[in-house]
Amino acid sequence: MIARRLNRDLAVWRPVTVDDGYGGQETTLVLQGEVRAKVDQPSASDRLLAQQAGAEHTHDVYLLPAANVERGDELRGDGQVLKVRSVVEPSSTRYRKAECYLVQKEGS
Repeated sequence: MIARRLNRDLAVWRPVTVDDGYGGQETTLVLQGEVRAKVDQPSASDRLLAQQAGAEHTHDVYLLPAANVERGDELRGDGQVLKVRSVVEPSSTRYRKAECYLVQKEGS
């Protein structure tokens, strides 16, 4: 039912830690694929709850239940980069919702 409301394609980038060859590690973002999504702004009460918890919440991203999106991922599309703070599912798994914040470039 939600599939018809998903009106954007977003690339999913996931942080992956690998050995740097010098005894340390480095983290890089690796493309995991694309997902269909609907991007909305959260309600004022949702934003207030996030602020009270010390988190930033600027966008809700609705996804198919099987979408491969995890906390810490970046969702990229239409010139935006959204950092995933958490992923939740309702009790009847018709969709997944990623609570995100918009990453703005310097000077924007």
